[in-house]
Amino acid sequence: MRNIMTYIKQNKWKFFATLVLVGGLFFAFNTFNTANSETSEIRHRKLLSTVGRLLESEHYSPKVIDDKFSKEVFDAYLKTLDPEKNILIQSDIDSLKVFATTIDDEIHGAAIQFEPAANAIYERRAKEIKSIFESIIDKPFNFTTDDSLVVDADKMTYAANEAERVKRWNQAIKYKVLDRYVNLLEDREKHAKAKAEKALADTSKIKDTAKDNFIVKTDIELEADARATIKKTYLKRFSLLEKTFDKEKRFESFLNTITGLMDPHTDYFAPVEKRSFTEQMSGTFYGIGAQLTQDDNGVKIASIQPGGAAWKSGLLVVNDVIVKIAQGAEEPVDVSGYETTDAVKLIRGDLGTEVRLTVRKPDGTNKVVVLIREKIVLDEGFARSAIIQNGNEKIGYILLPDFYADFEREDGARCSKDIAKEVEKLKAEKVKGIIIDVRYNGGGSLYEVVQMVGLFIDKGPIVQIRSKEGRSQILADETPGILYDGPLVVMVNEFSASASEIFAAAIQDYKRGLIVGSTSSYGKGTVQRNVAFGKPLDAMGIQTEYGAVKLTFQKFYRVTGSSTQRKGVVPDVVFPDDYEFLKYREKDNPAALPWDEMERAKFSPWTSSSEIASIAAKANNKIKTDTAIIRFKKNLEWVSTQVDKPVALELNKYRLYKKEIQNVIQQNESILKLKTPMTVTSLKADYDKFYNNPDKTKQDRYQAWLKMVAKDNQVSESSKLLTAFAKPNLIAKKG
Repeated sequence: MRNIMTYIKQNKWKFFATLVLVGGLFFAFNTFNTANSETSEIRHRKLLSTVGRLLESEHYSPKVIDDKFSKEVFDAYLKTLDPEKNILIQSDIDSLKVFATTIDDEIHGAAIQFEPAANAIYERRAKEIKSIFESIIDKPFNFTTDDSLVVDADKMTYAANEAERVKRWNQAIKYKVLDRYVNLLEDREKHAKAKAEKALADTSKIKDTAKDNFIVKTDIELEADARATIKKTYLKRFSLLEKTFDKEKRFESFLNTITGLMDPHTDYFAPVEKRSFTEQMSGTFYGIGAQLTQDDNGVKIASIQPGGAAWKSGLLVVNDVIVKIAQGAEEPVDVSGYETTDAVKLIRGDLGTEVRLTVRKPDGTNKVVVLIREKIVLDEGFARSAIIQNGNEKIGYILLPDFYADFEREDGARCSKDIAKEVEKLKAEKVKGIIIDVRYNGGGSLYEVVQMVGLFIDKGPIVQIRSKEGRSQILADETPGILYDGPLVVMVNEFSASASEIFAAAIQDYKRGLIVGSTSSYGKGTVQRNVAFGKPLDAMGIQTEYGAVKLTFQKFYRVTGSSTQRKGVVPDVVFPDDYEFLKYREKDNPAALPWDEMERAKFSPWTSSSEIASIAAKANNKIKTDTAIIRFKKNLEWVSTQVDKPVALELNKYRLYKKEIQNVIQQNESILKLKTPMTVTSLKADYDKFYNNPDKTKQDRYQAWLKMVAKDNQVSESSKLLTAFAKPNLIAKKG
């Protein structure tokens, strides 16, 4: 297969255009003072205007940044600050309306006024709502009054005054406490029922000495317990907001409000966020080799990777609570109340740099542990395989969570190479067919998906790309031969996006295999590039002084000429799906770019595709006439209609409503549940990873994954589809 340098040479105009774009902006930011010597106001102003110029000049389909756009930013940013419309009041909105048509001027270089003004109001109101909450939560609720809560904020206006805001908070907290209270009532009832049944069934004269640890409490005590739980949850949330949603984070949200109105996939990344994005794409980061978790005590060490920095130090143990994190000798950051993901971002950094953890040991003492960051590979996020035993036949199953690629390192992980290895291992096991699961796979490297499709077709175009200027290009597999030519199924769902859709679309258009899943994939047909701002803060340029913008600058199209934008990929076989009626797809976002099409590419479909149409038709007819699946779809549609309805806050009505929802959900779970789990085993080549892994916690997770696959109804149905194919050749023609 081609290496990346060959690919760059063959597509040099595309890479050159990108380098010119990045280079120009890099130079522009280098003319600024360094970030440490300028005020945040000056930095924000320069950053905003540079982002604005980038959007106007380089976005694939830029909106005009004018008064109309300004009004959209105004509304969207206030929604970001106050998504539930229970922080700000109408007079706050009215006082800010003077800026509704001037934000475009700020983007074009005028002094920033709107965001600081909104910021000041937000800070004041945020302190008030904490006081409001504390005044509400310590008083018992009356669940006998016929009241209700509107949960859809889009159907609400801002509170007319402070009294109405207090009322909204009272209803919102009452709802949370009511839900918890009902759960406690149900637990008490279940215990009483189980105790009564045991008493009736006990015909023995021998006294049962087993201790019953369940404490039966009164309604008043349960209501108090419910309030105590909700109080703890909300106070933690308030603390987290105070620490993490500071002025800088709110300004980043302001920038993302602007970029997000261009299209849903153009984003601003602050320096730390850009590093996190790069780590996710590459599957490699620099850290201490410890997995974190969270409980009531805070962020804790959940496990320690053998051979890692934490393990070699001998100073950290499981259940150590991380209290503070410092970058070398810098002032430590108190992470009490932090979410695990926020603490992880502080622990990770550049190779060979120092991080200092202040940890609270299980005995209550505090200790400062100094560690040097080392390379960590997130191999659990890479492709993995299993064998499904379907009668006398073996079916290969490959999970691909992301189209990952680490082009920064010569030995970096690449999903196309990993998939090729998994296919070779499955061929050695003599499988009847292969399932490739890209459900929940949000995409990744465009280059990698082209290479991956090439494993399953002889050669030909894979995807077409068009720039904002209308220039088009075909990315093709140019290497003759096939690694695997046996029966193939690709699994998708609503969350399969971008590169996942390119892969599924190419397999479908070439009639190379069956696509199975929900009524359509996500519908993201756009291509993004990271445009870095400012000087690099590390040797590899992963983290830069002013962060970066992930910019939409191209659209991609199927070889048939049709875009996947908004429409996604429609599977050959449609399975029932839990999320079908929820609005998660690209088409549900008003800022999404439109669907269109371009000229069809020249390609030859798979010569052995006659079985696919027949197998798909039989499967779809079976699904359409299955009474259980018909009931499943009706249940799902009913549940989706309940999502935005007002919720009753009267105890009996709420219990009835909740019971109705639970019954329907349980019915649907029963419909999709496999009566008997499949027999799923690891590959012979992977036995040590699953059963002799030096990292026992990782081993447990791998084994748990096998059990999860064994219970997956859609995987089961996909494996049955593969058994309908004729005997495969399984010959290697590409290497």
